[in-house]
Amino acid sequence: MGINLQKGQRIDLTKGNAGLSKIMVGLGWDPIKHGLGGKGLLGGLFGGGREAEIDCDASVMMLNENDKLSRKQDIIYFGNLKSKDGSLTHMGDNLTGEGAGDDEQIMIELSRISANIHKLVFVVNIYDCVKRKQDFGMIENAFIRIVNLADNKELLRFNLTEQYGGKTGLIVGEVYRRGNEWKFAAIGEGTNDTSISKMAQNYM
Repeated sequence: MGINLQKGQRIDLTKGNAGLSKIMVGLGWDPIKHGLGGKGLLGGLFGGGREAEIDCDASVMMLNENDKLSRKQDIIYFGNLKSKDGSLTHMGDNLTGEGAGDDEQIMIELSRISANIHKLVFVVNIYDCVKRKQDFGMIENAFIRIVNLADNKELLRFNLTEQYGGKTGLIVGEVYRRGNEWKFAAIGEGTNDTSISKMAQNYM
């Protein structure tokens, strides 16, 4: 069982895990369940008892030493599944968030990350959130976790327990360099960005 982190905590990934190279970053979430005849927000918008289909998209911003995107190809998401250096592979889009476990996964080979990349920022946004009138107040059980692919053991998990009502974007966590080591920071910040491109503009 990995370490459970709280918002704002940081942890060494490679220092205590000699030879760590290939990791999987898993992100998950669930639509809030409402009983039949519910009169809450989801009940009013979507009819009593029906769950909203909320399409959350996980993405990675590959940032340089100035915490900036050098090029659009350094945004890894459902429309660009693999980084140019081959170090990151997004395993594809989950359209509903239904089911247990990870909803979306990113495979990372730390040793192949280009030398000019110093930080990987993991973000989640809701697809078409304005038109669908959806926000992260309609999501629960959100988390990010990191697994060592050498033995499939979970290294860490960060459960996002705050209320994110009204927020349409989440900055979930960061994997970043410090010298020859890689570390992880639990961020858990909500934003008002309504798309991946809007989130990317914060790093340009």
